[in-house]
Amino acid sequence: MEQAEHDLAGATEDAGVSSSAVDQTVRQILDLIRNRAMSVGDVLPTERELGELFGASRNTIREALRTIRTYGLIDPKPRVGAVLADRQNVAIQNFFAAQMDISKTSFNDIQGFRRIIEVSVGDHIILNASAAELDALDAANDLIETARDVQEAAQRDFDFHLALMKLAGNRMLVQTYQFLSPVIQHIMTVGKSIRPVLGETRRAHGEIIAALRARDRIAYSYLMSRHLDFGLRFVPDDLENARAPTMPSQEMTPSKDLPHA
Repeated sequence: MEQAEHDLAGATEDAGVSSSAVDQTVRQILDLIRNRAMSVGDVLPTERELGELFGASRNTIREALRTIRTYGLIDPKPRVGAVLADRQNVAIQNFFAAQMDISKTSFNDIQGFRRIIEVSVGDHIILNASAAELDALDAANDLIETARDVQEAAQRDFDFHLALMKLAGNRMLVQTYQFLSPVIQHIMTVGKSIRPVLGETRRAHGEIIAALRARDRIAYSYLMSRHLDFGLRFVPDDLENARAPTMPSQEMTPSKDLPHA
């Protein structure tokens, strides 16, 4: 917990959070948790005590605690107070996702990062993946067209790419993708709400799997790069304000007349 609090405090500063009284108090409370080496189940000082420690008003303390609670670091307990929760990894993940700039620039950055990783892991998968593991990848891909709405479609699309990371045999890659999942899935959801043609996504994934089965490094690299680049055509400039409504299942049906996405 101590390291998690320290990381979250650093993430707050790196994410460019404003220097308002509430944000400053959030950082002070996180520093307090770290400096006192508090752990799961420990109780924070009362609002009054925190106000006296930091010279902050009761309203400022309450807003700061509400912010920290939003990201899962503390839970309110009746007649006890704010208690440190056992959800620090989820808290850091959600805090990162909330603070990240969701824009076309961030989309390019994320897709560029994914391209470096997902193209590179092809060599390891080609050399080491068994036929059964590739069959499982096929099964994950088949689920995409059964999605009932854009949120479920984005989740299944992400699950396919996460399954690739698992085939790479590197736990750090898997953990990194899981950490980034809120941001990646948000972008996937926006893209699919604009162009909900799931058959094309499944077909593109199928071509990638076929290249892995054929142990064809060049084809895999080309197909994966094309797949990750193609979605940029359908991402609006104003991603932050884009909306991804739940869509009826009939709008999620595949199209055979358009190139894959």
